[in-house]
Amino acid sequence: MKRFLPFVLFGLALVAAVPAQTDLQPAAIVRLTKTEPITVKQLRTEVERMETQARRKFSPAERRQILDVMINERLAIQAAERDKITVTDNEVNQQIQQLRDQLRQSLGRAPTDAEFTRAIADETGLELNALRDQIRRQGIIQRYLVSKKQDILQSVKAPTEAEIVDFFNNNKTQFVRPDTVRLSMILVPYGQDRTKARALADQLIREIGSSASRFDEAVLKAQAPDSGYQGGDAGYLPRNDQAQQRVGQDLLRAAFNLKQGEVSSLVESPQGYNILKITETLEMKPLGLDDMAQPGTRVTVKRYIEDYLSQQRQQEVLARAQQELVTELRTGNPFQVFEANLNW
Repeated sequence: MKRFLPFVLFGLALVAAVPAQTDLQPAAIVRLTKTEPITVKQLRTEVERMETQARRKFSPAERRQILDVMINERLAIQAAERDKITVTDNEVNQQIQQLRDQLRQSLGRAPTDAEFTRAIADETGLELNALRDQIRRQGIIQRYLVSKKQDILQSVKAPTEAEIVDFFNNNKTQFVRPDTVRLSMILVPYGQDRTKARALADQLIREIGSSASRFDEAVLKAQAPDSGYQGGDAGYLPRNDQAQQRVGQDLLRAAFNLKQGEVSSLVESPQGYNILKITETLEMKPLGLDDMAQPGTRVTVKRYIEDYLSQQRQQEVLARAQQELVTELRTGNPFQVFEANLNW
């Protein structure tokens, strides 16, 4: 029996190698300025990442669309390299820092490296190095597009006064400010030790009680680096579904049950333990063109509509420019798709 064992193991090794060989087979080959394969593994990885974000399985037609996007990207990258268009490490780092700053604003403090990496993975499905590579590639493609289609991209016309008024009249029911409050808030994040966070929150609520002045004192103490909690102006909170999803039903209900200047009891939210004080109350109101689109900003409804219509036109022009560029890059079929390798 023993002398047959190596042959059996060798046979198993051959079977196990089949999926690996399949993964290394090309799904497509791009050859505009050089030969560059897109392997089945690369395609499968991208499909699975996008399926995870979409929370569903993609059809063969959708998988083929993803492959087409990957082909277009590689064609554009090769063309950009030919034209010596690049993106520097410093430019990539600046975009990464912007993402860190956004997370800092969301958390109310500087994120740790682990928190930032986890947030990137949750939002994009990518590891940090893969995200850096994606930022670089997309930056190169964007610069190449601008260099080739600048005339189209600059052809966007600003909306006229009549178009703005027409849009407003057709969408008046959408321009309503809901009941809104402005909050001053103390937040004790759950952190790694929820029991410790609760103890600190209980201590704060005992010290503050219902006193608005003691609440303000506690907010000032939050600035100390070892305070263990955050405090300050939390901005405007509207009474709508989006706000409820963001801060939780309990906090939203507590905020709108308070009178202006009144201090709440301890309230839990998805972020941690909270103590609230209302500093401003705004009732529901239909908005006119000259009203502020959102409290606390200087953007009028008119300006909001103007920006919206401009962005809409920019997107339409961008889509046309991209389609023209893709058509030009694909002229002469500088790529090959291996249909037999796309079924899994």
